[in-house]
Formats: sequence, C-alpha cells, structure tokens
Amino acid sequence: MLVASDGQLIYNVVGDFMKRPELLAPAGNYESFIAAVQGGCDAVYLAGKLYGARSFAGNFSNDEIVSAIKYAHLYGVKVYVTVNTLIYEDEIPNFLKYVHFLHESNVDALIIQDIGMFDLLHQTYPNLELHTSTQMHIHNIEGCKLAQSLGAKRVVIARETPLSLIKEIKNQVDVELEVFIHGALCISYSGQCLMSSMIGGRSGNRGTCAQCCRQPYDLIVDHHKVNEDKYLLSTKDLNTLDNIGSLIDAGVDSLKIEGRMKRPEYIFWVVSLYRKAIDSYLATGKVEITKQDINNLKKLFNRSFTKGFLFNEENNNFTNEYRPNHMGVNIGKVINDDGKMINIKLTDELNIHDGIRIINHDEDIGQEVTIMYCGKEKVKSAKPGSVISLPLTGHVTKGDIVVKTTDGKLIDDIQKLITQSPRHVPLTFFVEAKINQPLKLKVTDEVHLVSVSSDYLVQASKNNPVGTDIIKKQIAKLGNTIYTMQDCQLDVDENIFIPLQKINELRRTAIEKLNTLREYRIDVVTNKYERKVSDYPQEHYKTIYVENDEQYNKIKNLDYREIYADKEVYESHHDERLILKIPRVLEKVPNLNDRTLVGELGSLSKGVDMVTDFSFNVVNSYTVALLHSFGARKVTLSYELNKHQIDHLIKAYHERYHAHPNLELVISGKIEVMISKYNLLEKYHLAKEAILQDKFHNNFKVTIKDNLMYIYHFAKQNIDNPESYYELGVNSLRDGF
Repeated sequence: MLVASDGQLIYNVVGDFMKRPELLAPAGNYESFIAAVQGGCDAVYLAGKLYGARSFAGNFSNDEIVSAIKYAHLYGVKVYVTVNTLIYEDEIPNFLKYVHFLHESNVDALIIQDIGMFDLLHQTYPNLELHTSTQMHIHNIEGCKLAQSLGAKRVVIARETPLSLIKEIKNQVDVELEVFIHGALCISYSGQCLMSSMIGGRSGNRGTCAQCCRQPYDLIVDHHKVNEDKYLLSTKDLNTLDNIGSLIDAGVDSLKIEGRMKRPEYIFWVVSLYRKAIDSYLATGKVEITKQDINNLKKLFNRSFTKGFLFNEENNNFTNEYRPNHMGVNIGKVINDDGKMINIKLTDELNIHDGIRIINHDEDIGQEVTIMYCGKEKVKSAKPGSVISLPLTGHVTKGDIVVKTTDGKLIDDIQKLITQSPRHVPLTFFVEAKINQPLKLKVTDEVHLVSVSSDYLVQASKNNPVGTDIIKKQIAKLGNTIYTMQDCQLDVDENIFIPLQKINELRRTAIEKLNTLREYRIDVVTNKYERKVSDYPQEHYKTIYVENDEQYNKIKNLDYREIYADKEVYESHHDERLILKIPRVLEKVPNLNDRTLVGELGSLSKGVDMVTDFSFNVVNSYTVALLHSFGARKVTLSYELNKHQIDHLIKAYHERYHAHPNLELVISGKIEVMISKYNLLEKYHLAKEAILQDKFHNNFKVTIKDNLMYIYHFAKQNIDNPESYYELGVNSLRDGF
C-alpha cells in the first residue's frame, strides 16, 4: 500500500509481495536487536525488565524499548514485546501501567500467555495488537478460533503442530499464524511444563526456567539402568532451512527464530540465512543455502539439528543425548601427546583466539587457542591438512576428536558486517525543476510518498547551468541515514540554475518528513473492561481423579461428589459421579456432550458441562471470570499458587464481579510436570512405564498415554490442612493417587 504524506491512499501493491511471510527475529539485548535488524528481519520480539519469559536474557530498559521501536520502524521493522508470563493478582496494577507505557511507546504488538490478561488488555486497549504466546498451548483449529474470538490478531502455534494441521488451520481460521523455524526446542509442550517450578521453585511460566530438560538422567526399568548416554530429555536445535518453501506455500504468516539468550553474531547469521532462504525461494522456487553457510552456523552454535515435529521428524532424531550445549564443528584429531604439547592433524582452519574442545572419554577439555606451532614455527593460523602443536593441561588420547566451539575470525567478520550497517531502505526520487517555478521533490519508499517544494524559484542559467548529473549527485548524498538512492527521475528544463544548497535543503526536508511517516503512531484508546459471570454458591466438597479400574475400585464407596476419570474407566462404570477427563493435547476436538474435565483452550468451544483443569494455569481472578463466562462451571487453580495468592484472587473476584467463583484446588496425588510428543520409551524399545532418575537420585515416573509421554514429579502433592482453603472460598478439593 502506498500512502502520501497527507495520509491519502495512492495505490495498493498486489502480487507476490503479499505472499512473503514475515521473518521474526529474537533480541535479548540491544546489541542483538541491532544485529537482528541488520541481518534482514521483518520484525523483532524482545522483552523489557518485567513479565518476560526469558528473565535471564539481558532484556531492555524502558528507554531502550523506546529507542528500539524508533530504530526498527525507520527500517520498516515491527517490534513485538513479550509480556508472556502468568500474572498474579497483586501484579496486575503495575502490569497495566507497563502495558500502557508500551502502547504509548508505539509497540506493534504484545505477546501474551495469561488468558485473563489477554482478555483484559483486548477490552481495555482496542487498538493494541495482541498475539497469543506459544505458552498458551494452542495446537488445534478450535483453539485458534477461540483465540480469535478473544481478539487475537495472531496465534503462535505450538512447536509440535505438524505442517498438515497448520495448513488446515490456515484454510479454516482467519487469524495470522506464527511458526517457530529455528533454535532451541522444549521437550514439553510450552506452557505445560512444571518441572523446574516443582523441583526448585523456578517457574517456566514465570520466565525463570532452570532447564531441567538439559540435565543428565538415567532411565531405569526394574531397577536396571538401560541408557548409555545421559541427556535423555535434551533436544536438538530446530533447523528448517531446507523446508522453508513448504511453510511459505502453506501460507504461514510469520516465521519465528528462537534465541533471546544468544549472542549478537549468532542472531545476525541465523537471520541472514533465513532471509536468504526466503528470498531465494520466492525468486526462484529453490532455497539457495551453501554448505559453508551451514558450517558457519554450526560454528556459532548448534546442538545438532532436527526438523522437529513440524515436519514429522523421526522420534530417534529429536534429542541429543550426548551433549546439552554447543557441539561445535569437527576440525581434526589428536595424533600424539608428549605430556607437554599435543599434536593435532587439522581437517579445517584453526586460528589464534579460536575456542576448541577435545572430546575425551574421561572428561572433555576446552580452551582458547592462545599459542600454536606448526613444526617449530609459532603461527597465528593453520590450514586444513596441517599438523599443529598446542600446550594443553589435562589428559588426552590419540584419536580424540577436536572440535571448534568458537571461530574468532568468523565472529570478527560478522561484527564488522553489523557495524557497517549493511541494510538500507531504497528510495526513488522525482525532481521537477521548471524555470520561474518552485523546485519540487517527491520521494517514495514504495510504501509512503512525500512531496515537498522549495521557496526557491528555478532560474535560467546564463553561464553555469546545473546539469542532471549534478542534481542526481546531490540527491544521492544521503549521508549516515538509513536510505540509499535506488532511482532518480528528472523533469527539468534545459539550462537551469539551482544553488546546490537549495537541493540539499529540499532533500533533507523530504527525508525528515519520510522519517516521520515511517515512525508511524498507533493511537492509544481505552475502553471499559467487563465480564458477566454467574454467582456460585459457596460449598465444601471433595473430588478425585482416577486413571484405571484399580484406583476406581479403591474409592468408589467413598464420599466423593465427583470422580474425574480417563476414558476407559468412564466408559466401564455406571456411576453418575464420573466426569470424563479429556486429553490436554488434541489435534482435533470432538463434540463434548458429556460432563468433562478439559485441559486446553480448544475444548472450551465444544463442551457443554465443563470443569477446567490445572493445565489452564489459572493464577488471577480475570482468568477465572473468563473461563466461567466461556461456560466452565468450575475452574481448577494452578499448582503454582500459594495460600496467600489464592486468598487475594478470591477477594479480588468478589470485589470486581460481586459474585462467588466456583474454584477447585488439587491437594494430593501425582503432579504431571511434563507432557511431550517425544516418546523416550519408544526410542529405547520399552513398555509403557519407566523411571527417570536425576543426579540426586530423585525418581520421576514416565508413562505413555494417548500417544504422549507424561513425566510425574518425584514427590506427590500433599497440602497441609487442606480444609482451611474452604475458609478462603475454594469450593472443591481434589485428591489423586
């Protein structure tokens, strides 16, 4: 779309341009942000110091956010801010102040996990674009439709969603889809992992995940260890460069790179590779990426690569059990060790200040190369095929593999690219210079059109006419701006005189006006929030969850008002207390005509008598109200709430809605800390149950159910004095086995 400086629509651009997907890059700090923009992204996602799901990234101060948005918009790049943690009741006033600041700062969209906050923000700020975070666990058509009904402009789809289903969603739901294409993967469905929270109080839903999945484990069956490697849950990195055309053809709106914890050089290189892949596919129908491109990528960071469940990667190629961190690239082997120096036969280049790791059976040895010999000569660089000598402390063995983990020269080269600002916005200029008329200039970036006139009247030249080459040369002097002259078209009389100063002034004025248009403003409009909810009676009763007939038979004669049960138990017994537990991962949601316990957003649109499970991550009164208004007659609270927070939530609900909520709290039983599409037991050809044992000898039960892997906390939920929660206003307490 081409827009004039007065806001009038000039014309619409159609065709292949409209099919080009957004390339969305991460930025964990301002240096990485600049690298992402210069690498060629269309949008950047980042976090401030508050409410972001990567608390351990550098993140952005408020001033940096304002600067980043201005910088990005000049380049035509959008900025999305992640506000994607769960928000507790006492945080909501400051949360709203922060969101208001972001909106006033001209942010293009917010990425939100908390569904209650999503609803509150959509109603309060109708002009603020909202995207659902992958932490919201949306993975089916029904979930996308529900998110759209809540006001979502875009859904960040779960990483496990296959391309075939993504195509169906695009065909059936008028909402933008964002898909992860590169970087670290979670072994668990995002937003559904409680492992870090339960073990050490560092919640992934609050941005402080301790990455328990990257820790070593033993797999135990019948008291015997069955695995050889240790890092059983550590995933490889996602890499879809070869398949980017399939995502473009499927109509995916945004292609998202993971990496807010990565260094700027990595961000620049990954973004530039995907920019190259997307543009080459759109231009030629082929992805043009070289082996050297990939080799450089591996040098910067890799855990080995997988295509992920997005492209139905085989179960055996999803995890890297050998190493949870950077793998580097193979550059040679140890050929001998005399106790002081080691000799290495190189298969790739090695330079001073490179980082290497020697893979040894006892313990890997890593170091920076600070001194290196080729023969007796001290050298700064060695080529493939050379035999080099290094001083090294530690034990190595002949034949040990040597990998490069840091390539100093590559990093230096990328840093130069970033600082040289390779990205420019091409402009087309139109100059009109008619004798005795004002000098006129138009400029377009193919989106905006600016027209300016000088107070100077063009004169006829008596001696030194200003030729077209001189005019073009002056127009092209764009200095340290972000622009470059792509074309300059002239409509000028012959033998004219124009002072060069007047041309320069007019060019500067036009660029300033263009900058203003490119730094567009999004109006901040506020509306009143409202949700109508039913007033539930305050009650005191018990429920329980059973997985099999054995558990059901143990409790069937006990005084439980409701019994949640898996399908096999539900269909085997005629007990009016039974409520069917629906899986919390469903590629297609059936009509739910019975009483159900539902665990994911899509099911809300199909149920008629629903209780929402703990997996909705309910931590504030707005979420309770939203779920009640969507038809949930009872809402289960998050495991991550403490007693004080529950009390605060209920009091806030009473005050805002003048009604009592119908809440349930899980007080005993096994805690599902992970649910995964990856099947560890299948990989090791095991039955449906095993034990994961960590380095502290804690035992996590692993089972397969509904073709998904469930991992349970080593300690069962066991709340002290559970009846005291009745006094706070919780209606129902749930037991489990």
